[in-house]
Amino acid sequence: MSIWFWIIFNAVILVLLFLDLTVWNRGGRVIPFKEALFSSAVWIALALAFAAFIHQWLGASKALEFVTGYIIEEALSVDNLFVFILLFAYFKVPPEQERTVLFWGIIGALIMRGIFIVAGVALVQRFHWVLYLFGAFLVYSGFQLLREGDDEQVDPSRNPVLKLTRKLVPVTEEYHGHSFFIRRAGKTLATPLFVVLLVVETTDVLFATDSIPAILAISRDPFIVYTSNVFAVLGLRSLFFALSGLMKIFHYLHYGLAVILMFIGAKMLASAKYEMPTWMALAVIAGVLALSVIASVMFPKEEKPSSAAPPA
Repeated sequence: MSIWFWIIFNAVILVLLFLDLTVWNRGGRVIPFKEALFSSAVWIALALAFAAFIHQWLGASKALEFVTGYIIEEALSVDNLFVFILLFAYFKVPPEQERTVLFWGIIGALIMRGIFIVAGVALVQRFHWVLYLFGAFLVYSGFQLLREGDDEQVDPSRNPVLKLTRKLVPVTEEYHGHSFFIRRAGKTLATPLFVVLLVVETTDVLFATDSIPAILAISRDPFIVYTSNVFAVLGLRSLFFALSGLMKIFHYLHYGLAVILMFIGAKMLASAKYEMPTWMALAVIAGVLALSVIASVMFPKEEKPSSAAPPA
């Protein structure tokens, strides 16, 4: 793949992100549900258009790998939204500033995942047995997610980056619009928005430890792995606002993702003797996701009764 392709591709992605923040969604405002839903549909349409481009350029096999990888990454990204919702609630982020954190979080995620992908592909190509370690790790991760279910709790206060930041950098008590730093009495102070961004970025590193090995089970072509990751991450910000009010509905999604992680891990472990066709892997992944969403809608989660004592 020519270096010019990578430069042009990343330049186009940065332009789209810039337009998304400064033109299509400019101003400090909360993105309405319908607008977020439309924006999510646009990002998905762009991903499908890119898949069609790959089909014409590299053939049906590569296009199928891209679509399968995109679905895996998008599904895992949807699950990550649960954690983002918890983080924003914990830090009491003003709703109009959530999209600022997500925008810069996406920029950081693209950079870190690019590094992870290059390192992961290089490791697998040089040391093929690493593929089996990735497979075992995914099976373990899926089992852990299955055991925790939808009661998994994340405590942001235990994040080591948050603890270190509070020790090294003075942080203001209040938010200051979309600013990450302010000057006060000749000193530079970080705002809580900067702390939230750091926690989001480090949390995404943990997400990548699942998502990158998962897509390496589908393709070890850096082009496919990177571009499918990019398109999945790009739509994350719009998807957050589209689904943030509906996330509790899909309470079986955790179980579906756990099954998918274990399935992909098993696929990697069995690859020495049996190479599953990409279309079959795509069918299994789409089927599991569909079943988990349908089950969530058909069997809604019962609200736990309040433990507070009734008034006398």
